[in-house]
Amino acid sequence: MKRIVLGLQYDGAPWHGWQTQPDGHTVQDQLEAALLKFSRTGIDITCAGRTDTGVHALEQVVHFDTGVERDVFSWVRGVNAFLPSSIAVQWAREVAPDAQGDEFHARFSAGSRTYHYLLHNHPTRSPLLAGKAGWVFRPLDAALMQQAAAHLHGTHDFSAFRAAECQAKSPVRTMQRIDIARRGDLITFSLTANAFLHHMVRNIVGSLIAVGIGKYPPDWMAEALDWRDRSRVAPTFMPDGLYLAQIAYDSKWGLPQEAAQPFWL
Repeated sequence: MKRIVLGLQYDGAPWHGWQTQPDGHTVQDQLEAALLKFSRTGIDITCAGRTDTGVHALEQVVHFDTGVERDVFSWVRGVNAFLPSSIAVQWAREVAPDAQGDEFHARFSAGSRTYHYLLHNHPTRSPLLAGKAGWVFRPLDAALMQQAAAHLHGTHDFSAFRAAECQAKSPVRTMQRIDIARRGDLITFSLTANAFLHHMVRNIVGSLIAVGIGKYPPDWMAEALDWRDRSRVAPTFMPDGLYLAQIAYDSKWGLPQEAAQPFWL
C-alpha cells in the first residue's frame, strides 16, 4: 500500500462544508467520488482540517492509502477530470515513512494552520466579491484592530471564541501570528495557530471588527479572552471571506506546497 498526499483547492460557496453528508453535497464527497471514478476502487481520505459551509481553501491537504498503481502526477490530472470546476487537486506526492518509521498523517503531522479572512470595507457591497469576501460598510481602523489582535498572541484558553458545538477536548490553543493588512477597500486578516477551534477565526474576526468600528477599545480584546464566555463577545462573522490557506508540515515529508500568501495581495 502507498500513502498518497494531495494538495486541494476549492471554492466553498457551492458546498455544504468539507465533511461527508448523506446528500453527498460536500467537498469530501466530491473528492471521494472522483477518486473512485479515477482509480475504480473506493478510497477513504483524511483531511488536515474540516471547513464549514461557504469556507474556501487555498490549500487543503489530504492523504489516503491505496494499492492502485498510478504515476504520481496522474493523481492530479486524472482526478481533476472527474471533479466539478469549483474543486481541483493542485499537487500530489507519494510519502513513505520517515527514518523512525513514523507515517505522514494529514491532520496529526501538521505543525500549524494558517487562515486568511478577506474583508471588503466599503459603504456599498460589491457583487463581484459576493461569496468571496466578507463585507462591512462602516469605516474600519486597521491599526486599532492590530492592537487588539496583539492580545491574542501566545497560548490561551480561547473559550470566548469557540462555537457551542465545538467538539475539541481542550479550548487551549497557541496563536503564533495575527497580521492585518489593508489595500484600498480590502482588508486581510491572517491568523496562524497550532490548531483552531470550531468557528474560532470567524469569532475573532467579528470581535476585531467591533474594535475597528470603535465599539470597543483594543484592550477589550484581552478582557474578552479572560471572560472565556462566548455570549459576551461579538457574533460569529459571515463565512464568505474565510480561506484555509496553508497547513505547515516538517520539510522531511517533501510536500510541494504553495506559499501561504493571499493571492489577492
